[in-house]
Amino acid sequence: MAKIFTPTNQIRLTNVAVVRMKKGGKRFEIACYKNKVISWRNNVEKDIDEVLQTHTVFTNVSKGQVAKKEDLIKAFGKDDHTEICKEILKKGELQVSDKERQSQLDSLFKDIATNVAEKCVNPETKRPYPVSMIEKAMRDIHFSIKPNRNAKQQTLDVIPQLKAVMPLDRAQMRLRVALSGKEARKLREKVAALTTSIESETWDSGGELQMVCLIDPGKYRQVDELIHSVKGSNGILELLNLKEVTEGEELLE
Repeated sequence: MAKIFTPTNQIRLTNVAVVRMKKGGKRFEIACYKNKVISWRNNVEKDIDEVLQTHTVFTNVSKGQVAKKEDLIKAFGKDDHTEICKEILKKGELQVSDKERQSQLDSLFKDIATNVAEKCVNPETKRPYPVSMIEKAMRDIHFSIKPNRNAKQQTLDVIPQLKAVMPLDRAQMRLRVALSGKEARKLREKVAALTTSIESETWDSGGELQMVCLIDPGKYRQVDELIHSVKGSNGILELLNLKEVTEGEELLE
């Protein structure tokens, strides 16, 4: 029986997702497990072995052709396959069929709209918008989905654009702030500057402040660090409501 000869620089892989990158005039590819590339890029999957089918850089995955050492050094300045795989995984283009690509874009579009609906409200009524209304607004402004960026990043991109065509604000956090000590009054002014509004404020005879306020969620860390970083003051920060919203959704007109 005749033996089948397989060149030593060829590796056969099946059921593979290919990520491709052109650099230094050459094409390089890596073989990944399906559905794992996006998970890696979104920091959901952190184990590289769960993403790569093999720690090998190819010139053509489907033909099993492995990249030459001299080509890797010329293009990437090194021949460490694992490190180069990570670079291609980060910057390369995931090869998918038109049907798969459209399905992924539709899913990402929906995820972004859902994030906006969860994070934002109509500032006039304090009610959240239904996802369908956010999706319509995103289409109206012709928001362009970027397949290489995750839903969270693109949610932050689209919110300012949506504000131009509809009443929209981040749902506010309600906090209780307690301050005491010799620096309490100075600290109160700094905290107040970070709030959207102050709902109540009382000073007791001992010089302790009790304040309930609303802040943008993006400023929570600043408030927390401010309260706990000033010497000569004792501060307590309590989260009363993660999202200050009115029950029910905005109605479609």
